[in-house]
Amino acid sequence: MSVGTNKELFFSVDIESDGPIPGRNSMLSFGCAVFTGTGKMIHAYYANLDVLPEATPDVDTMNWWKTQQAAWEACRQNTRPAEVVMPEFVQWVKAVCGKEKPVFVGYPAGYDFTFMYYYMIAFAGESPFSFSALDIKTMAMAVLGTEFRNTTKRAFPKSWFGKSRHSHIALDDAIEQGELFCNILAEVRKRSPVVSFEKNLPRG
Repeated sequence: MSVGTNKELFFSVDIESDGPIPGRNSMLSFGCAVFTGTGKMIHAYYANLDVLPEATPDVDTMNWWKTQQAAWEACRQNTRPAEVVMPEFVQWVKAVCGKEKPVFVGYPAGYDFTFMYYYMIAFAGESPFSFSALDIKTMAMAVLGTEFRNTTKRAFPKSWFGKSRHSHIALDDAIEQGELFCNILAEVRKRSPVVSFEKNLPRG
């Protein structure tokens, strides 16, 4: 059974927003840390965004931000328009990848990818990740054999965590989650070594 190849690069992405859904709310910042299949971080990207002129901040989310003053100040520095940042980011992903395939990794992917996909399509006209994302929580559920709702970081082995810590600053969190993903992936590969599909394809 194959559980990945060295032809993929893993783009761990974390976003910060002023509400739960893109369009009605704005993505404030995002960080992206790129890892190889062997767990080495090779590139990083970070941007703070102007709020969308037609969007409205969510009251509950803004109340939460009041408890995270350092992270709030960090994501409001040197903001740029989404129509500038998103095409730049898409071209950066392509340049980093070359012939390798980009895989979007999130925790939870259903939140971070929703915002990123909306912004990439709306402002860059394309997504280099297609419309797929790898969810770390789902991957951990499969490895631990736990119920999805009970698959939380509190239940993860300490060996899965790297040196980085969650700060609600997007790049910090992208690196932390990327380290977590790579450690889970390493454990999966110990249990089921990588096999190349190309070597096992029928000839002729």
